[in-house]
Amino acid sequence: MANFGVSAQTIVSLRKEPSDKSELTSQILYGECFEILRREENWSQIKTAYDNYVGWIDNKQINCIEKKIYLKYSAQNEILCDDLVNFIVDKKKNKQTVVLGSILNLTAHLNHKFEGKCTNSKSAKNNIIKTSMRYLNSPYLWGGKSPFGIDCSGFTQMVYRINGLKLKRDASQQAKQGKKIKLIKNSKAGDLAFFKNSKGEITHVGIILEKNQIIHAHGKVRIDKLTNKGIYNVIEKKISHNLATIKSHF
Repeated sequence: MANFGVSAQTIVSLRKEPSDKSELTSQILYGECFEILRREENWSQIKTAYDNYVGWIDNKQINCIEKKIYLKYSAQNEILCDDLVNFIVDKKKNKQTVVLGSILNLTAHLNHKFEGKCTNSKSAKNNIIKTSMRYLNSPYLWGGKSPFGIDCSGFTQMVYRINGLKLKRDASQQAKQGKKIKLIKNSKAGDLAFFKNSKGEITHVGIILEKNQIIHAHGKVRIDKLTNKGIYNVIEKKISHNLATIKSHF
């Protein structure tokens, strides 16, 4: 059996342990490839091609591909769905949902057809902001990466990915990437702001907007005020997250 796979479903859950009851750590969107590290009766441990994230997926949701297909995909520039929600169609005219950021490189290989809007755009700060706004009001979901549910680092990763910039999966990992900006006044729209807990650990991330604002996933993807202390929740009228560092990729 092949040791490589691709998600042929809209969204596949990636879990910490081989159980439906286990924590959702991330998601694999349609068209994303992965390497199969270990197989059990009902579950397989996999590593995603894009960010080397390891977790468990249900064997029923694996679509195996040959190594040469996997390597070819890994070497290509990504083509992504640029519609918030659209459909792919199979040869029998059956429709399946795909969401913003789904990967379309292997659509033909999967015998699917996509006629919506796609992108392989290069990064620009104004595009980062435009993309981030498309997720506005998406509900928060720990481990989520889609407009139907997304977490803070999944949000920043997907926004950057759609614009050709590669971030790792977790906020603590993303905080180690990019160029450090010492002061908020020196940051620009599109930069990333990271936040810490009482132990000094990075636990949250958002995208800086103009006029001292930030867009981030907290309950939902929302816009709040960014101060030198951290995020000021405009609803609760208090600091909700303590600022740790700012990073730029431009």
